[in-house]
Amino acid sequence: MTITVRLKFFASLREKLGEGESLDLSAGSTVAAAREALRSRGGVHAESLAPGRAVRSALNQKMCAESAVLADGDELAFFPPVTGG
Repeated sequence: MTITVRLKFFASLREKLGEGESLDLSAGSTVAAAREALRSRGGVHAESLAPGRAVRSALNQKMCAESAVLADGDELAFFPPVTGG
C-alpha cells in the first residue's frame, strides 16, 4: 500500500527545494524514510537534507522526531533551526 504525503519546505530549504510537493511512500514509512527518499534524488536534495545537517521537521504542524510514522494525507514540513536575536 502506498501513502501520499504533502511536503512543505521553509526558509533556506524553500529557496533551494521550492515551496513543496507531494511524495509517495510505502505505508508505515517514517519521517526519516521521507527524508531519505528526498536525499536519494541527489543534487540539491542530497546536499540540503544530508545526514548531520540541522533540519527540523513538523508533522501536521507539530514538531516531531524522525521516527514519527506517516499516514496518507499528512503534511510534513522541513525547515532549518530558527534562532532568535
